[in-house]
Amino acid sequence: MPLARSFRELEVYRKTREEARAIFGVTRAFPKEERYALTDQVRRSSRAVKAMLAEAWARRRYEAAFVAKLTEAAGEAMETQSWLDDALDCEYIDAETHRRCDDAWQHIGAMIGRMIVESAKFCRKDDK
Repeated sequence: MPLARSFRELEVYRKTREEARAIFGVTRAFPKEERYALTDQVRRSSRAVKAMLAEAWARRRYEAAFVAKLTEAAGEAMETQSWLDDALDCEYIDAETHRRCDDAWQHIGAMIGRMIVESAKFCRKDDK
């Protein structure tokens, strides 16, 4: 499989973009008093994952920098899961919505983890 030419071609980026949109939709129903707490935080962390994937892609010249940014992206994906736990605990989302969202973010984290393990494939000198 040829290496992607753009971060937008990465399956993990496309999946993250889709799930960040889903988070935005789910949080529309959150109470107004959560606007600057839970709502903004879960939206920010979900969007940060895709932004960090794009930034990691730009840093492929240096494998350590690429891996460092991917590691941050994985952390933001897990932070998103934590905010979803809070939304469930506060009964802003039901168990099925939580399960679906949590599974998706777990999958995104696993995809990022595979990129980290296989970072050399993304950082090959002949692809720069």
